[in-house]
Amino acid sequence: MDNIEAVNPPQAKPDSGKLKKTSNYLKRYWTLYLLLLLPLVYFIIFRYIPMFYVQIAFKEYRLNMPIWEMEWADNYGFKYFIEAFRNRDFRYAIRNTLGLNLLDLVVGFPAPIILAVLLNELPFRKFKRLTQTVSYMPHFLSWIIIASLANQLFATSTGLVNIFINNLGMESIHFLDREVNWIITFCLLGVWQNLGWGSIIYLAAITGISPELYEAAAVDGASRLRKIWHITLPGIRSTIVTLLIMNLGRIIGSDFDRPWALRNQLVKGVSDVLSIFVYVNGITSSKFELATAVGLFQSVVCLIFLLGSNALAKKFGERGVW
Repeated sequence: MDNIEAVNPPQAKPDSGKLKKTSNYLKRYWTLYLLLLLPLVYFIIFRYIPMFYVQIAFKEYRLNMPIWEMEWADNYGFKYFIEAFRNRDFRYAIRNTLGLNLLDLVVGFPAPIILAVLLNELPFRKFKRLTQTVSYMPHFLSWIIIASLANQLFATSTGLVNIFINNLGMESIHFLDREVNWIITFCLLGVWQNLGWGSIIYLAAITGISPELYEAAAVDGASRLRKIWHITLPGIRSTIVTLLIMNLGRIIGSDFDRPWALRNQLVKGVSDVLSIFVYVNGITSSKFELATAVGLFQSVVCLIFLLGSNALAKKFGERGVW
């Protein structure tokens, strides 16, 4: 019997090796997981626990009553969604949000790519750094400051730009009080603020392209434009697709500070987006059910756009976001 055991010794369980490997891994990298604890707690407290109160969109809200004791709203809980879609201002807000976001996407999305490519082609490092610094600075200005600068520059009668135009013998341009002009100004100010900051990611992606590709293209006699078209842009294509998907995921989302700071009563028909609708009709009027319903509607639509754009990117051979 002893001879048999000596010939065939008992084999260790395969799970014990995995457990030992896992324990060694945790002993080595436990500090990294400890660092992840703080953001994890942040997301749980400020992102996931508040999701419980999404029920407010389907219930009759009472400030002095726990949410689980509140009564369900009429129409199977969809009372405030129906109220929102029957509201003319809500429909205008959806139109304005989609229109302004699409315009930002068409005009604002390619701008950082173009700037990053141009900066990458600059041969003078000092000038390149100066250009980068100048282009980054607007990102750190709040929209209240930018709106004040816009009023000082583009006001119809007292703006510096219109004063210069009047001195040339031409009529003033209504940058901020005509709807079409306001939309153009709104879009261009957004491009100006985010242009430099958005180019950082593309510059980082360009640095990951192998210099040997450019050297081989130079040997083959490729011009600078050919190098950009056949090496630089394909090299950052995955980054472009990822950021495009993320932008499409926010297609019906809207910031509050930018349109609120630049709006006025003369352009109310094109400046009131969903965030302003929520503030005016939901928060200031204490209609928290309506505000929650509109916010939930935005989140669901943004999620649909995000999933759809990600699936479309994968269909065309890209990696997508996940």
